[in-house]
Amino acid sequence: GARLADATLAEQEWLAVADVERRPVEREARIRAAAVLDEVTALRVAAARRSESDEVTWRAGRLRARRVVRLGAIELSSTPMPRPDPATAADAVRAGLARDGLGVLPWTPAAEAMRARLAFVHGALGEPFPDVSDEALLVEPATWLDLTTDTPDLASGLRALVPWPEAGRLDELAPARLEVPSGSTHAVDYADASGQPVLRVKLQECFGWGETPRLAGVPVLLHLLSPAGRPLAVTADLASFWENAYPGVRAEMRGRYPKHPWPEDPWSAPATSRTRRGQQR
Repeated sequence: GARLADATLAEQEWLAVADVERRPVEREARIRAAAVLDEVTALRVAAARRSESDEVTWRAGRLRARRVVRLGAIELSSTPMPRPDPATAADAVRAGLARDGLGVLPWTPAAEAMRARLAFVHGALGEPFPDVSDEALLVEPATWLDLTTDTPDLASGLRALVPWPEAGRLDELAPARLEVPSGSTHAVDYADASGQPVLRVKLQECFGWGETPRLAGVPVLLHLLSPAGRPLAVTADLASFWENAYPGVRAEMRGRYPKHPWPEDPWSAPATSRTRRGQQR
């Protein structure tokens, strides 16, 4: 940078600078001699340094494209570009995401859930189910990220990475929800630290359920909850739970939640999400 020794010229838009000095102890140079210049003359005498270029950048999760006219380093004008070159846009997005990280994108709960499902299936079965780690997604962001909008549908973009016919099996291998014996469906959590798909469900909704469900060959980790939604047990082996752990849970909980069924035989009892009174209606 350079600063003016003559403050009377500070508000002028264009200057012809004749003499600049910078001393070793100073951070900025000082303009020692300058004269006011009009824009027409400036553009004429520096015509060789006039340039026009397209700039495509990715900032704060948004693609910005504009056509810029400069005179050397001085920006004269800029106009938005609604449709930048796809290859240039992809390069800008790749560089921006590498700098800022994927966290700048509009990750909705649906998008985060889709990414977790894909990560689970890829870990369980491998290719052709895609790797959705940060490193993999940053390689070719244009293959899953819609660059034509500021609010891309990340869930749909990620799902589109799964080739056919495997795409038709995703809901079978990693369903978003599972039905339990009571007839209710509950969301499956694929982002649990255990690495297994997790299903959180009230214990009474699982009566009679002897075989632990498996997704993509991996047993589901069941978090069995009290009627108040508090954890009672965590198991990937339902048969063992009913035989060994349930009697102790029943003895402790039946007095705390007397309105809810705690049968001696959980194998033959009807699964329910209701209280005893609700079952009798």
